Amino acid sequence: MPLLWLSLAFLTGIALAASLPISRAGWLLLAGLAVPLALLRPLAFRLVVDAPGAVRRVINTLPLSLTFTALRVYSRLSRLRLPLPLFALLLALAAGALRYQIAQPDLSDPGHIAYYNHPENTYQVEGHLLEPPDVRDRYANLRLRVSRLQPLDGGVEHAVDGKLLVTDWDQGDWRYGDILRLQGILEDPPEGESFSYRQYLSRQGIYSTMQPDEIELLERGEGNPLLAGLYALKQRALDTLYLIYPDPEASLLAGILLGVESGIPENVERAFQDSGTAHIVAISGFNIAILAGLFAALFGRLLGRWRGAMAAIACIAVYTVLVGAGASVVRAALMGGLTLLAAQLGRRQEGLNTLAFVAALMALLNPYVLWDVGFQLSFMATLGLVLYAGGLTTAFMGVAGNRIPPETAQRLSRPVGEYLLFTFAATLTTLPVILYHFRRLSLVSMLANPFILPAQPPLMVMGGLSLLAGMVSLPLGKALALLSWPFAAYSVRVAELFAGFPGAVMALGEISLWWVVSFYAILFGLTFFGGQLRERLAARGGGSSWTSTVLPGVALLGLGIAAVLVWRAALHAPDGRLHLTVLDVGSGDALLVQTPSGRYLLVDGGPSPSRLSDALGRRLPMGGRLDWLVVAASGDEQLAALPPLIERSPPQQVLWAGPELGTRGAQRLQEAFTQAGIQPAIAKTGHSLDLGEGAQLHVLATGPRGAVLLLEWGDFRALLPVGIDFDTLEMLQADPGLTPVTALLLAESGYAPANPPEWIAKLRPQVVLLSVAAGDRDGRPSPETLQALEGYTLLRTDRNGWIELSTDGEQLWVEVERIDSTR
Repeated sequence: MPLLWLSLAFLTGIALAASLPISRAGWLLLAGLAVPLALLRPLAFRLVVDAPGAVRRVINTLPLSLTFTALRVYSRLSRLRLPLPLFALLLALAAGALRYQIAQPDLSDPGHIAYYNHPENTYQVEGHLLEPPDVRDRYANLRLRVSRLQPLDGGVEHAVDGKLLVTDWDQGDWRYGDILRLQGILEDPPEGESFSYRQYLSRQGIYSTMQPDEIELLERGEGNPLLAGLYALKQRALDTLYLIYPDPEASLLAGILLGVESGIPENVERAFQDSGTAHIVAISGFNIAILAGLFAALFGRLLGRWRGAMAAIACIAVYTVLVGAGASVVRAALMGGLTLLAAQLGRRQEGLNTLAFVAALMALLNPYVLWDVGFQLSFMATLGLVLYAGGLTTAFMGVAGNRIPPETAQRLSRPVGEYLLFTFAATLTTLPVILYHFRRLSLVSMLANPFILPAQPPLMVMGGLSLLAGMVSLPLGKALALLSWPFAAYSVRVAELFAGFPGAVMALGEISLWWVVSFYAILFGLTFFGGQLRERLAARGGGSSWTSTVLPGVALLGLGIAAVLVWRAALHAPDGRLHLTVLDVGSGDALLVQTPSGRYLLVDGGPSPSRLSDALGRRLPMGGRLDWLVVAASGDEQLAALPPLIERSPPQQVLWAGPELGTRGAQRLQEAFTQAGIQPAIAKTGHSLDLGEGAQLHVLATGPRGAVLLLEWGDFRALLPVGIDFDTLEMLQADPGLTPVTALLLAESGYAPANPPEWIAKLRPQVVLLSVAAGDRDGRPSPETLQALEGYTLLRTDRNGWIELSTDGEQLWVEVERIDSTR
């Protein structure tokens, strides 16, 4: 297995070069001595091993004694039973070390942008976008290749090179290949106590960051046309997913199919992590294997065996670039391509050889990949499958065959292997990496994976078909989405269910690197040298006819999908009650109203697009949309989440009650309305929306900050002072017609001046609602507000999650996501 050992030596050289203070010249010397040492080995052996004692004493007195000592050590090592000649392994090791050294930039060179990192100097820099913006909830990350730099104090312009990470808080309309001019301070990436962002970025070739004061577009579309087309296709596919699926299922499929995980809501992402099922979100070998099989079968019939295989490999390469070419995706794509090639050559693929070669090839292209957590997890998971999956399956069949008929054991071996034993094999080898990086241990992983994994093949296949259909015909995509949505929803709910188990996650302290090394040394020592080598492939069998197995399975699958869709429709059907839900979106307010007849109204949206999209996706019916959107306040904390919502699913009517162009968030929302062809109605004091069956939403007052709303139905009255200002507050306090209310939403997340005690005493609410972020940076709710609420029922999103009030006009029912454990 020479390829295996050469690859391992190359990877070891990279790791040693990162750890040892040896210069490039030192590694070149080692490489240069490898071949001469091999030629001198017989002479060294005779001189320093078999020579008489007198000759050895003479040699030891010579100035060249150090050289002969090295020859002696080399000669001794060469006599060991090594898989390859020692000089070949030394050459591979030196090559790996040199590759790492070559990748190191000279940060003291004035031609590198990091040379100008200084918090006291402001520069104007020009560069082009290397990839599309990485859009997050409240900002976007831009990665630029910088070409020019000039100090703002009138200094000379410099031609520079290097990558720059830019934080764009305005989330401008930038695209791959755009040439931008930025103005701001160049800084070193920050260092944390438990995580070095500087080290993380340096392994991506980034040594400078900027939060610019200004960004100006100089030229559009200067990138590679092929890449630009792929990125445009990816964006169109992403937009289509959000048009045909609700959230969080749309964001889950965006991660599985397109590698876009930034839209997954934080709580959903944490559920997958805590349940030990986060691996299904990321594109992995499973996705590539499915695509490789489909492409090979399709193109093999159209183009023939060899041309079909080449076309399949080309499609895998395009897909890899399309989804971002992350380390784990590249590894899976390379292994998938090599598997297809090996199949055409008629050769049995050796898993260890291929895995090591792929890792070495990736490290040759980018030596920093060894420190990429995604690469480490993907590599170790694949290694676990290669080493242990076959042996575990064989052991299961042996044990099961003694207790049940062999045919039954054979049929069970595949599902048990894929959903339980393979999970155990991958967990065994990835566990140290997970503990070292994340310091959390999921105790329910082995329970959750057998439940969630069976849904992934149909989810990926049907989800991909619905996406392709949706890009051609949106109605057709939505129709096919009905078949795949249950699997996506099931995956999310299973992850949340197991993550919610008491004690599902164990938090750990810092894990020593030596513990990780020791674990792998013991594990692989027992594997390779303990006489327990595992079989690489397990025999699979136990077929069945279409009529006896496949057809009933398809029928059962169809009934299951229909049942899930019927239950979802039933759960979202109108129940004749009025529902007011305070969505948990962090800071700001997002209020969802469901009318007695089943129509939906949203008041503001909060700051987080992903959290708002997740909350609405769980409450709106499949394919449903908002009937009304009420903009009751125009601050960024109230509106930042709304533009993506308008782009994906525009509401039928919009009522605007705040300043139209007061903030950046308001401007972006107005732009979204214009693009969607929506003309908002301007709210005025006394305006009312008829919600049907007697329910009304009244605009009690409008002012420079927005509007105060009153939701009313029968005896139920909920006061929502979302956009209240001090003048409006004073006016309403003096209004004798404002009688006590059923529910009161605290203004400005419980800020004391906006919620005076006399105001609360006047309204005498049965329930007080508070939308506030956990650990609010402004210290809200104010202690004075909490003191004024003593004796009232207070529900708050930071402790209770979402809060839902439902009423039939006479009685009131209250439901919360979780019980406040601090009480």
